Amino acid sequence: MTSFLKKSWPQGVPETLSYRLGEKALHEYLIQNAIDHPNKTAYNFYGNEISWEQLVAQTRRLAHFLQNKGITKGDKVALYMQNCPQYLLSHYAIQMLGGTVVPLNPMYKASELEYFINEAEIMAVIAGDELYDHIVAIKDKTHSLQFVMTTHYADFLSENVTLPLPEDLQGEKKATDDAYDVIDIVTATAPLEETASIDVWNDVGLMVFTSGTTGRPKAAMLTFGNALFKTAATAHGYQHQQEDRTLAAAPLCHIAGMVMGVNLPVYCANSCILLTRFEPLTAIQAIERYRVNKLYTVATMNAAILNEASADHDLSCLETNFATSFGMAVDEPLAEAWGKLTDGCLLFEASYGLSETHTCDTMMPMDKIKYGTCGIPTYQTDIRIVDPESGEDLPAGRQGEIAVKNPGVFKGYLNRPEATAATLRDGWVFTGDIGTLDDDGYLTFNGRVKEMIKASGYSVFPEDVEALMSDHEAIAQVAAIGVPDSKRGESVKAFVVLKQEYGETITADDIIAWSKEHMAAYKYPRDVVFVDQLPATSSGKVLRRLLKE
Repeated sequence: MTSFLKKSWPQGVPETLSYRLGEKALHEYLIQNAIDHPNKTAYNFYGNEISWEQLVAQTRRLAHFLQNKGITKGDKVALYMQNCPQYLLSHYAIQMLGGTVVPLNPMYKASELEYFINEAEIMAVIAGDELYDHIVAIKDKTHSLQFVMTTHYADFLSENVTLPLPEDLQGEKKATDDAYDVIDIVTATAPLEETASIDVWNDVGLMVFTSGTTGRPKAAMLTFGNALFKTAATAHGYQHQQEDRTLAAAPLCHIAGMVMGVNLPVYCANSCILLTRFEPLTAIQAIERYRVNKLYTVATMNAAILNEASADHDLSCLETNFATSFGMAVDEPLAEAWGKLTDGCLLFEASYGLSETHTCDTMMPMDKIKYGTCGIPTYQTDIRIVDPESGEDLPAGRQGEIAVKNPGVFKGYLNRPEATAATLRDGWVFTGDIGTLDDDGYLTFNGRVKEMIKASGYSVFPEDVEALMSDHEAIAQVAAIGVPDSKRGESVKAFVVLKQEYGETITADDIIAWSKEHMAAYKYPRDVVFVDQLPATSSGKVLRRLLKE
C-alpha cells in the first residue's frame, strides 16, 4: 500500500485482503453456506424466507435441467427479469456449469433484445413471463438462441406476505408456449451432483454490456475471480458480517445491484431482504420489520425515503448506507438529513467503478469521509490520472483520464479486439472518465470523455439509440446526445433528419411516442429536434460535440 493511502486507510479494516473461504467461485461459497447454515434465511422475498439449504437445492435442480438441455462450460445464458429469487437461482445455476451469465435489463424491448442476443451469442434466455412476447417477436432473427425458460414472479411468494406487493407480483400467470417453466423445473428435476471445474481467474462467468469507448454496447467478459475479488474487497472494506441484514432493491441486472444483492449476501452468508423493485414505502417497511442494518442505495432512493418517511417510522436499525450519485449527489446535506431520520446512520458515496472492472474500484473510509469524492482505491488497486493527449501521469490535483488496474479488470470485449485494445492496455483500463486524485488518495469524478449518457443511473449509448430510431420509416438520419435533466441526471435528446416525403406529416411528438414504444423507458428521447443535416467529418462521422455546443 502506498504511503499516501496508509494515512487514509480506515481504522479497523485489514490492510491486506484474504478471502473468507479461499479463492473459489462464488457458487462454491453458496454451496458451503448450505452446509454451514442450512436453516438460516438467505433471502426473504416479501415474507417468503428461503434458507441457504433451500436455495442451493433449487439452484442445483435448475443447473441439472440446463445441463440436460446442453448448457456447458462457456455457454452464454441471458437473465431477462425483475429482481426475484428466480434471478438468484438462475445466476448461480448457470455458473455451477461453468456457463456465462448475461444480465439483460427487463426494460429492453424486442429490437434491443435482438441485438444483445446476437452480439453475445446467447444460447438460452430465462425471462419473466411478462417479457416473453418480446422474445417471441425476435426469435426467428437470432442465430444462437436454442430455448427459452420463463417464470412468474409470484410463484416464489409464500402464503405469509409481509410487505406491500408491487404490480409485477399481483398479475395472473401468463401462458408462454414453447417455453419451460422455472417452478416446474425446480419441483421435478433431480439436483445436479457435481459442479464444473472452474479456473477462477481465467474462466468467464459474467458478461455485461457496456459502451467501452465508442459504438454500440459491447459484451465485457468478466471472470469468476473478478466477481470474487470485488465482492470480497467490498465486504471487508465495509466490514460486512454474517450477522448483518441487508436490503436488495436496486436492479440485480445492473453491475452495482449485482454486487450488493447477488454476490455480497452469498460471500458473507448474511440474510438479505429482496424486493422486486424500489418503492419508498415498501423499502421503509422492509427496513423496519426486518431490522436492516446495512443498505445500498442510489441517492434518489434516499431522497424518496426522506420524502415518504413520517415520525411514526423507526429506521434507527440502519448503521451504514453506501450510495451512488445517480440523478443527484450523495452530499453532506443529504447525509445530514439521512442521519437525522435514522438516528445516526452513515450515508456516503459507495465507490467509483465501471463494468469493465466489475465496479467498486474505490471505497470510502467510514472514519474519514470526504463528501464530493468517491473515496480511496480499494484493495490491490492502482489508480492513475493520465493526460489524455500525452499519456503522461499527472500529479495530485491535476485533472485527467482515470486509469484503473486491479484483479477485477475484465478480459476484454467479446469478439471486439480493436475495442479491447483501445480500453485495456498492459492490464490498465483506460476508463474514458475524467477525474483527480488528491494528496490523501481520494478520487474525484469530474465527468466523461466518452459520449455515453447516464440517464436514471443507466448507461445509454448514443449509437444504440440512433440504431434503434433508424428503424422508424420517416427517419433518414439521427444523432443522439445527453442533456442535463434535474430528475434523471441526463436524458436523451435526438436530432433527426426526416426523409423528404415525411417533412410535413410527422411531428417531434410522433417520433417520441414511437420511440417510447420501441425502447427502454430510460433510453427513449425526451426531446426531438428536426434539422436539415447533421454536422459530420469528411468521412461522414457525426460530430456530436457540435450538437452539444
